[in-house]
Amino acid sequence: MRLAGAHAAVRRIWTVELRPRAGGPALVCPACAAHTSALTGTSARSAVLAHLACHARADALPTYLRSCQCRARGCRWHPRHRGCAGPVLLALTRDRSGRAWRLADTCAACAAATSNTAVVPDTLSGSLRQHASPGPPPPARRSQAGGQERERVREMLTYLGTALPRFTSPAARLLALQCALRADTRARVRLPAGLLRGMRLRHNREVWLELAHAGWLELPDVRALPWQVRLLDATVLDQVPGRRTRCRAADWALRPVPLVLPATAPALRLTALVLAAHTSAQPEHSTDMDILTRLCGHSPQQTGELLDRLVTTRTLRAWHHNRETDAVFWQLPQPQARTPT
Repeated sequence: MRLAGAHAAVRRIWTVELRPRAGGPALVCPACAAHTSALTGTSARSAVLAHLACHARADALPTYLRSCQCRARGCRWHPRHRGCAGPVLLALTRDRSGRAWRLADTCAACAAATSNTAVVPDTLSGSLRQHASPGPPPPARRSQAGGQERERVREMLTYLGTALPRFTSPAARLLALQCALRADTRARVRLPAGLLRGMRLRHNREVWLELAHAGWLELPDVRALPWQVRLLDATVLDQVPGRRTRCRAADWALRPVPLVLPATAPALRLTALVLAAHTSAQPEHSTDMDILTRLCGHSPQQTGELLDRLVTTRTLRAWHHNRETDAVFWQLPQPQARTPT
């Protein structure tokens, strides 16, 4: 028998502030009274994410004990909507200035309604799940071809939507995705020259400078092949499943079936990749416009123009935006029947 409300008092909300100090911001955590010395601008974001991850691991709970925390706060984190729905997830939220960060248990509906929020993917919280589940792991579920790779890419895109600055370029986001999925346990990545040529990034130094300026990676030595890169985002060290599975997801991201595009602009490739990562087995597929703009780093107007281009190139059959619900729907082209010879 289930006792309703027996665990309503369980609190899983952690907040961290970056307060300005001489020489750089300082990390302040009210939960553990932590005060760090001045941080450089490039390491502050990684320090915040690592500190919040430590709290989530230390206070891990089984899934059946977790509840949506914004409900307990009177739903002041987001505009009103139809109510709590969906599984309880870890949601990472930052304010507009980037000085305050919050990690909390939030249901899927409330996480989608909260601005500047991204769901912490399973690929980055696997160790937390291992501590929270004392029983045997659930049986592996069968998925269609590319289903697991699609899920890994969707989760990592969601994380990068918060970890990277808001208007990071599409080329930099595509490069960060490949680096994050191919990183080893020491946050190091080996990028073959053929991979960089295929992504049209081998001679694009501006993309590397953009990610280095954001404090996400160190600039590689371009004189040595293959290029070796060290990531500065400490959160990527906690990824599950294994590296081989993540490398398959990285390969799928280069050819995201069923929205494979020829060599084209990074903005259009990233939009097609985000749509492919959110494509389901239903005849009509959908996601929120806020999710598309956050993962692609575009404005709603730019996103609409890119979706129109995907229709023009016959990558999509049609799309439309429901402004009342903010949902974007799209349809794939009908598969052409083969004529016997």
